[in-house]
Amino acid sequence: MKKVFLMSMFLSLFVLAPSFSLSPDDFHYAYGQWVLAGDRLVQNDLKAGMARVDIPYAQEGVANYQFNVQYRAGGSEDNHAGFGIHIFVDKPAPGKAWGNGKSYLLWLNYDENPKGISSGLSAQVYKSLNHSQMELVADFDLNEYAPLLNASNLNLVIPIKMEVDGINGDVKIYDPTKEGWVYKFNLGNEMPLEGNYVSLRTNSASFSFGL
Repeated sequence: MKKVFLMSMFLSLFVLAPSFSLSPDDFHYAYGQWVLAGDRLVQNDLKAGMARVDIPYAQEGVANYQFNVQYRAGGSEDNHAGFGIHIFVDKPAPGKAWGNGKSYLLWLNYDENPKGISSGLSAQVYKSLNHSQMELVADFDLNEYAPLLNASNLNLVIPIKMEVDGINGDVKIYDPTKEGWVYKFNLGNEMPLEGNYVSLRTNSASFSFGL
């Protein structure tokens, strides 16, 4: 399994916030091998680098996201795996694409040989300009958390709660292990954000998402 275990604390069962009142019929499977398995949405392609599913969700002002995600397989072949969520998406790309309309991508990544970002376990914020262009807004080195991530944690369900102010760009991510602790950063947007979709993405691994 190699160092993919370093992701395990963050990668366990994805549950969208209650405000996502959705039917699977509304999903747009843009790229990857997505299947519904019971009440789980699974991306099975271990090699897909830009797997993505788009989900309608109106966002304006302060938007809330609650989720957790389950790692299933992959990552050990190329020492690279990741998942993320595009927020405030205006118009999703119709298929496989690097960018995703106008949006912001919050990304968790493990890569032993990255280009332009931190090596090992890290997190990034990207600004998507269109379907083919994204700009790196922030890069966070998370290797200090590596000792907490090991094989025994692989199947843990870690709740994630985020609050994003689309007006001023302030992001709050609530620490799932320490009540009352909040991690903050800013998207750097110059204009208020609005979006009609969120998009889930995976890279070089299989992940399971609950709906």
